[in-house]
Amino acid sequence: QVQLVESGGGLVQAGGSLRLSCAVSESTFGISDMGWYRQAPGKQREWVAGVTRGGSTNYADSVKGRFTISRDNAKNTVYLQMNSLKPEDTAVYNCYADWFGRRFGQGTQVTVSS
Repeated sequence: QVQLVESGGGLVQAGGSLRLSCAVSESTFGISDMGWYRQAPGKQREWVAGVTRGGSTNYADSVKGRFTISRDNAKNTVYLQMNSLKPEDTAVYNCYADWFGRRFGQGTQVTVSS
């Protein structure tokens, strides 16, 4: 069964940086879009960023200019470089990959202290 395995979350001070990674567990051909959502306690899930197979990117306004999404198609891996982190970025971050439907990772906690 295809799984998405995330890594890179943790605790960081405001203004700091983290890099999240998400790898598809098996060699899978034909993944289209990949990206990230996040969900903070007591809030609805929020789409954060997405990248097409060809490398086109889109961002939520709340992270534009601070976060950068990228992917390595050969490795079926998507990355999220997060800079200038703010306490309001604190959330569980879930990656996704579109392959016969949208598949999600288990989530990784990002905590930004003030």
